[in-house]
Amino acid sequence: MTNKAGMQGSALYVGQVAHTRLKPKHHALRYRIFMLLLDLDELPDLATRLRWFSLGRFNLTSFHARDHGDGSDAPLRTQIERHLDAAGLSIEGGPIRLLCLPRVLGYVFNPLSVYFCYRPGGQLHAILYEVSSTFGERHSYLIAAEPDGRGVVRQTAAKRLHVSPFMPMDLRYAFRVAPPGDHLHIAIETSDAEGPMLDASFAARRQPLTNAALLAAWCGHPLLTLKVIAAIHWEAIKLIAKGLRLRSGAPAPAEPVSLGTVHAD
Repeated sequence: MTNKAGMQGSALYVGQVAHTRLKPKHHALRYRIFMLLLDLDELPDLATRLRWFSLGRFNLTSFHARDHGDGSDAPLRTQIERHLDAAGLSIEGGPIRLLCLPRVLGYVFNPLSVYFCYRPGGQLHAILYEVSSTFGERHSYLIAAEPDGRGVVRQTAAKRLHVSPFMPMDLRYAFRVAPPGDHLHIAIETSDAEGPMLDASFAARRQPLTNAALLAAWCGHPLLTLKVIAAIHWEAIKLIAKGLRLRSGAPAPAEPVSLGTVHAD
């Protein structure tokens, strides 16, 4: 589907998540997954034309707005626009596209959901990274987007939410993003004062969001979201076996969103 700015809107991205922990113990993982890129303005139309996707009710795949943002009944677009306006990053009604895991057979856990926020003319203006922990807490990082000559966005932010019980809080994220197009790539380097500790990435290829493509993705990953939460705990067991100790973390910050900065080369 194409929106008023002439850009590709909602889509299906099938690809691979990879994590490489560099210290204090080396540990790597790699999983195949699919994610949906959902233009928030297109959601009602998607639920009407897609047999295997529903809005707010059970299906093979579905989307519930309350799984994101502040969890309230306030429209998700309104919530994101409020954060953008407060940060001086107004998009003046431009598209907001959310990259996330859908509910699969009614269940979802999204460690990271990403909102790509565009101006009406089609320019990517800001990215909001919504991080959720297995402890039931959520925090977002909002950063202006200034693609370089190759279209890659580089940003940084200080860690504010305790996510992994194996990582300290005094860390910094470096984001490197090739925004949604025929391909999508999101890489996050987590570093302490001495250098990188963890590299995480999602690399995927775009497919049209059709009934056939969605059913094929589901058949290839029928328990996708259960697999995600199971993999988190399985990898934790392996880290404990390697001798890593659990760390306690601070409560989530009172403010729902922190501001990051454009990366300076």
